[in-house]
Amino acid sequence: MGLIKAAIGAVGGTLGDQWKDLISCEDMGNDTLMVKKTTKSGQITKDSRIIVAPGQVAVIYDSGTILDATAEEGSYNFDQSTSPSFFAGQFGEVFKEMWTRFTYGGKPNKEQAVFFFNIKEIKDNKFGTGTPIPFQDWSHPIPNQMTGTMTPLRVQVRCYGKYTFKISDPAVFMRNHAGTADIVKKDDLIEQMRTEVIASFQNVLNELGTSEHKVPVLELPSNTDEIKNTMDEKVFDAPIRERGLQLVGFAVESVTLDDESSKKIDNYELSSNSYMQQGTLVGAYANAVQDAANNANGAANGFYGVGMMNMASGGMMGGTAQGVFQGQGTTAQTAVDPFAKQQTVATIATPAPAVNGVPCPKCGTPITGKFCPECGEPRPSNEAPKETVAETKKCPKCGADVTGKFCTECGTEIK
Repeated sequence: MGLIKAAIGAVGGTLGDQWKDLISCEDMGNDTLMVKKTTKSGQITKDSRIIVAPGQVAVIYDSGTILDATAEEGSYNFDQSTSPSFFAGQFGEVFKEMWTRFTYGGKPNKEQAVFFFNIKEIKDNKFGTGTPIPFQDWSHPIPNQMTGTMTPLRVQVRCYGKYTFKISDPAVFMRNHAGTADIVKKDDLIEQMRTEVIASFQNVLNELGTSEHKVPVLELPSNTDEIKNTMDEKVFDAPIRERGLQLVGFAVESVTLDDESSKKIDNYELSSNSYMQQGTLVGAYANAVQDAANNANGAANGFYGVGMMNMASGGMMGGTAQGVFQGQGTTAQTAVDPFAKQQTVATIATPAPAVNGVPCPKCGTPITGKFCPECGEPRPSNEAPKETVAETKKCPKCGADVTGKFCTECGTEIK
């Protein structure tokens, strides 16, 4: 039994009366995947005419047996006396396997029909990630200060786009999904496919976020070819193929970040900009600190300028003052560079605190305890010290008033 291709132009005219039945399927468009056609009697008689339109596959079915099939458009005469012709075009090997698998030799015929499959590309199928999915963004790397390596910024993304698919194996599609239904529409499986497409896409994102690919998160829409190639190479769409279907096109139309991921990237950009500013200001900052340290008369003005510069750099310039004031009676405070691969500690000079104490009434040395450390004079009470008047003597030689042991005018010893 099989199909014999009719001569061109034999569809109409005087030969039309020779056909017992005419079986054909109108264009199935973008929504119909399979249609079953038969006669009123449920039998396809000898010399019936079967017409296969462009983009269709016709399969002759006989109660569980596949008698013949073709993917080549044209008009065919059905002849039960011939063996399968397999005018298969692109599906030759598939049809041969299909005929062998479905042949039950010797069983009586109960139903005959022609199943028409739509093998055109089915377009305009939308997908979207309902919840954010993780992605490693290498366009915003984070330095690891312990190992000296870089790690990607982890973000959460939502992606939206479209995909196309087609029937790649009519036999598998019929056996695993369509069966012998009268009609199969795209809507019958599109929800399940959308779930499987999103799962496949998530596997692709995990692959593109590795150190091998390093695709920036906001450039995913421009990497359509790489997404599809990765999906094919890794067979991430295996559940779809198992139904005799194949993804043909895959396009990401938009990528959005969740609120937390957007804040991460904003903070990353701000930190990066501050770090770049530090590189341009460090030289001027170090010079200002050195000048302020060396200029005793203008120290106050110098430190005022340093403070203004440090505020302009976000407080990140403190590390440049390391060692400027070492050995000059100052204390140190730590400044850390958050971007350095190896953390360093810098010092920022601050004036030494004033020494507290009560002036010694005898020698003027500050007393912090009960007695003067220089002359042993007892520490005075909290009351202000009383003013004392030194005893005045006359110099026996020049007559000058003298309060000390020697005359300040002539040097005579006063006894």
